[in-house]
Amino acid sequence: MPLLSPRVVTGDLLEQPVEAIVNAWNRNVLAWWLLLPQGVSGAIKRRAGLAPFRELRRFGPMPLGTAVHTSAGRLPFKAIIHVAGIDLLWRSSELAITDSVKNAVKLAEQLGLRSLALPLIGAGSGSFDQAASERLICQTLAALSGTLEVVVVRFPS
Repeated sequence: MPLLSPRVVTGDLLEQPVEAIVNAWNRNVLAWWLLLPQGVSGAIKRRAGLAPFRELRRFGPMPLGTAVHTSAGRLPFKAIIHVAGIDLLWRSSELAITDSVKNAVKLAEQLGLRSLALPLIGAGSGSFDQAASERLICQTLAALSGTLEVVVVRFPS
């Protein structure tokens, strides 16, 4: 199987022509309604509605770097893959980012998806450097094999 060859774009994650998107989430320890989602999660909440976040409840606490999927609510995607990209202190790390990417791709493949868009995991609320996050995500993806079309999305500054 060929290695994944991610494409990097600058734009809105929610406007990508893909089957699923990744939400850089927390460890799902606090109830979603106690949080004020911001960044990617906030945009998803505003446009998808509450359904994906209500569905997250069934998974309970997520180990750092894991991935789960929900419906896309009112968004046009087949699924939203939520990754636990930040720890309980709202910080991200190289391990959290690489594990999140690997597990998101694995889950997308298990779901039979053909395309996936990822934000710069850890670079928002996780306080990880944006350029370092992008580099780490692209390196992780390039080491994986498969046929999944992957788009890494930088939010315009």
